[in-house]
Order: sequence, then structure tokens, then C-alpha cells
Amino acid sequence: MSGFVFSEKPIGIDRGEGVHLYDTNGDEYLDFGASYACAPVGHCHPEVVDATTAQIEKLLYVQASYPNAPRTALYEQLADLAPGDIDNVWLCNSGTEANEAALKFARHATGRSKIIATMQGFHGRTMGSLATTWKKQYKQGFEPLAGGVEFVPYGDSEAMREAVDEETAAVIVEPLQGEGGINPASTAYLRTVREATEAAGAAMILDEIQTGLGRTGTLWAADGHGVVPDVLTTAKGLGSGLPVGATLVREWIAEDAGNHGSTFSGGPVVSAAAGATLSVITREDLPSHAAAVGEYLVEQLRDALGESVREVRGEGLMVGVEVKRGANPILRDLAVEHGILALPAGRSVVRLLPPLTVEREHADEVVDALEAIVA
Repeated sequence: MSGFVFSEKPIGIDRGEGVHLYDTNGDEYLDFGASYACAPVGHCHPEVVDATTAQIEKLLYVQASYPNAPRTALYEQLADLAPGDIDNVWLCNSGTEANEAALKFARHATGRSKIIATMQGFHGRTMGSLATTWKKQYKQGFEPLAGGVEFVPYGDSEAMREAVDEETAAVIVEPLQGEGGINPASTAYLRTVREATEAAGAAMILDEIQTGLGRTGTLWAADGHGVVPDVLTTAKGLGSGLPVGATLVREWIAEDAGNHGSTFSGGPVVSAAAGATLSVITREDLPSHAAAVGEYLVEQLRDALGESVREVRGEGLMVGVEVKRGANPILRDLAVEHGILALPAGRSVVRLLPPLTVEREHADEVVDALEAIVA
């Protein structure tokens, strides 16, 4: 059997339903990774499946210069749901593409080239977004990357103020770092980024690829901090696992964004899936549910694990357990011994990103399993 790029786990996934996945042997797994937050409404939600199936039977694809109903509806949904006065939408296929577009738009609209990013930040693997990603492991063998990127410590307001100047096109920042280890930013810090970029005439790009769509307890993490960026990027769970991303921008960016495009921008099938996903998230108020279950999960983890781990942190259903040894052996034991799938975030953090539909009893399963393994 040939293989390339991805190293594969020894669990062949056959199907999914709700918060569970099933392997080729029929064994059930509680999915507390959701394939990096790509299943916010659960696996194969009937409404998403029906909308996608109906569109497949009607029209698979037409390029973006021809209006079609699912794409137009998705534009309107995203504009209505975006923070503040953000009401311009560009659709693409992934988070890294959404960030690439954000960086291009900001440079063109400002006429500047300097980009400020944060240490431990992750924004994607294509050449532009990779240049704003901190970890050197991801960059080895691909340099030189796009220039003009300056890194500052995450969460350091003074360093951010000093870095943003009249040469700055944009600051790109996550409201809660995912790959970097589940590191939440304070409201004060994000408001500092907002104030510094406004004063300098630079764009604030908020990377909500992983934090958006209710993950942190509000529809956008920006909402929870009372911050309206100039650009907000989203992807991951937007299409319930189908490849779609979006770059949402304020008017001053949109009116001078430059020449950008994509063959598969907002195809009708992925637009139908994304529209249905957003409808479920908002109608069922999954952000509030994520906030409540996430708070319960963190409390139970802290009580059960105590000093056997370094820290339990996160927001909503984006939770990290920093352990005192490598995370990968714990993840293996969770899967093999307890039928629970989770993710790493760096070397020593177990990352929990379940579907937003999980209940307290599912959280209890994870707490009991981690207590058995760690404590």
C-alpha cells in the first residue's frame, strides 16, 4: 500500500454519528478531538447531510463568478453573524488559504508590508501563512518564506505596542492559541492589539480557524472579548468536515483588497454544508452549550487530576491538559484502553476539542479515563 505526507494511526475509521466514531472492526470511540474541531455539530448531522445530498443531486460545481443560491445564502449568513460591522466575505477551501487571503488583503489595503505575528502562534502551512507560524519544525526545508514578518511574545501587551508602527500592514493573532499549547489571551491583551493597530492604521487579523463557530463559548472568541477585528478568518468546522474556509473583512479592507481569487471559492456543495452547519449552531445555541459543558469539564479535570498535571486551561470546549510527561503515550492509552480520541498540542499538552454537542456524561468519561491514566 502506498502512502505519502500523513503518518497514519492504527485505527481505521469507518463511520461517525454524533459524538462517536466507529472503526472498521465496529468498535466505538468517543471523539474528543473532532478532527481538530472539524465536527462542531457532531458527525453526520442529519440536517447537514440532507442539505449536502440535495445539493449534490442538483449541482456539484460552478465557479464563483456565477451566482448560485447556496453561496449567496452563505455570504449573507456569515455577514450577519460576523462581529460588529464586518460584512464582506471571501470564501476558500481551508484555514491556511483564509489566512493567506487575510495577509494579502491587509498588505494591499494598507500599502505596507510588515506583518506582526506571535511566538507559539500557528496560522497554516502554505508559504505566506507558514511565514507567520512560529514553530521552526514546520518551516525546515521550505525557507526562504515570505519576508517582513516580526514575532513578539504572545500575551505581552507592551511588546505589541512597541512592535506596531507606521510600517505595519497587519497583526495576525489567535484569541486562544491551539497548536501552541491551548494558551488563552486576556481581554486586555486583545484590546491592546485592537488599539495599537487602529492607532497605526494597520489591520488586526483575528485567526479564528480553530476558536470560531462556538468553540470557546461564544460564536466567535472575538464576541467574548468585545473586540471587532478588521479581518476574521474561519474554517475547520465551517462545513462539518467538508473543505471550506472564509475570510471576513471590514469595508476599508474590502474596498482595496487587490486581485485575489480561487477556482473553488464557495462551491455550491460546500456552501450548502456550511449553511446548514451555521444554522444548527445558531438555532441550537451550541456556543452557550459549549460554555456550560466546557466549564464543567475544566472543573472536573482540575478536581480529579490535581497536582498530577501541571495545568488545566482553556475556554469553552477548547481545553488543554498540560501533563508532566509526553502527551502522546497518554493519547495512545486513551484510545486503546478507554475508547477516547483526543489530540496533542505540542509535546506535553493533551488537547480536547469535542463536538459542541457533547454532554456532561461524555465529559465524565474523559475525566475518569484521564484520572486512571495520569493519576
